[in-house]
Amino acid sequence: MKTLYKENEMIFDGYGHDALDVMSNDDRLRRFSREDMINIFEKLKNFFQEARILEPHDMTYKDTGHSGKNSFLVYKQNKYITVPTKNIAFFYVRNESVMLSCYDEREYSVNYSLEQIQRLLPQIQFFRLNRQYLINFPAIKEVEHYFARKLFVKLSVPTPEKLLVSKERSSQFLAWLENR
Repeated sequence: MKTLYKENEMIFDGYGHDALDVMSNDDRLRRFSREDMINIFEKLKNFFQEARILEPHDMTYKDTGHSGKNSFLVYKQNKYITVPTKNIAFFYVRNESVMLSCYDEREYSVNYSLEQIQRLLPQIQFFRLNRQYLINFPAIKEVEHYFARKLFVKLSVPTPEKLLVSKERSSQFLAWLENR
């Protein structure tokens, strides 16, 4: 980000000043026309409709109507099959590749990164616990307090390792659980 200074005034290139076209003159703001205000609010409305928004007051993600991916195409034993998203308990990283694990304990490799999968799925249903795991809400069996204010998440299916939520993300995770 490039910052320019002009007569005790800080201007950030390419940011809010361009978006709102605000001009100040002796501490008075230029008056906006009705059309300017309608355009500004229309742009904001479109932005919020297209994005999943993090609400600052309760730190929970709100889904804006995105239903998410219904299935994943996987390849196993010389066959392509589709796995419905509702059958997936969790995704995880193993040996630098992403795996999906189903409720019937079958596992498949997928050709997406965990970040890509997180964007494809509804945040109301899936939560990114840590760098390695993205879990499905119905798969959660129970959550326990763990050492150093972390949370230990137990799923209804076995996992390769303990699922821990850091103390920094634990309040966000609990808010996600509560606001479903």
